[in-house]
Amino acid sequence: MSDAVLAHSAAALTRGSSSFALASRLFDRELRQDVRHLYAWCRHCDDAIDGQDHGMGMAPPPAEEQRNRLRQLRLLTEAALDGKPVAEPAFAAFQRVAVKHCLQREWPMALLDGFAVDVQGEEFGSVEDTLAYCWRVAGVVGVMMAAIMGTRDPAALRRAQDLGIAFQLTNICRDLLEDAAQGRLYLPRERLDAAGVAIASGLLLDAGRRAAIFPAVREMLTLAEAYYASARIGLRALPFRAALAVAVARALYREIGRRILRQGPAALEQRMRVPAHAKAWLLVRGVAAAVASRWERLAPFPPRPPLWSMI
Repeated sequence: MSDAVLAHSAAALTRGSSSFALASRLFDRELRQDVRHLYAWCRHCDDAIDGQDHGMGMAPPPAEEQRNRLRQLRLLTEAALDGKPVAEPAFAAFQRVAVKHCLQREWPMALLDGFAVDVQGEEFGSVEDTLAYCWRVAGVVGVMMAAIMGTRDPAALRRAQDLGIAFQLTNICRDLLEDAAQGRLYLPRERLDAAGVAIASGLLLDAGRRAAIFPAVREMLTLAEAYYASARIGLRALPFRAALAVAVARALYREIGRRILRQGPAALEQRMRVPAHAKAWLLVRGVAAAVASRWERLAPFPPRPPLWSMI
């Protein structure tokens, strides 16, 4: 069973995120396994709610089925946290990493609360509403990742939160039309109202509205840049191999948003990807940032920028 759990977790990361799978190769063997276990659980829960296969495609089940699945995810997660036997590989993997690193119970439950927002179809009226959602579905994952990498310093955990929020803001802008096709809209209503765009996800599918929508996209990606910059400071709190992997993941994901900004409204036509030749250069930049963070450890953490935060 142990081998099956390890194999399941490794496959989940390989199939679910090519960028993070590449970065994870820089972890030492034990930490790489722990990261894979946590990722496998996150991926499974997300796929169950969205009707996806390792993050690809989207065919959300009917609302009642989504609610049933969410209840089951909560029950299995609570069982794993309580040390009860769990047969599902994703939850066995989560149990292993959660018990080993004494993850706070509120963290994984916050992630499931984020998925509940999708199930309930809530609107996002303000930027703060969008950021609160980003915390639940990604910021808290950054915190859990930092915890299993060995840091519990609140200042460092805030920077890990910031990286997760930056990742999710990038996701929102990259997947805008895919989400809209499923009736989901994560851009703040107040920003779309200011741009004169009616608050309806279906209207975002109208090609003639891409230019009108793009200022709101630009604002979210500019905000993501501020969170990426804040997260950069947190590298110094991690062991070197962990800092390497996180710095590379940060560089790769950040580039998605930067490419959308450079291409403008046309970038919304299809899912933005970073080509292989660019990934090689970003790998170098990530390594350089991790090396620089070793020198930065000699200085205390600088004050965090006045960005929205949950912790």
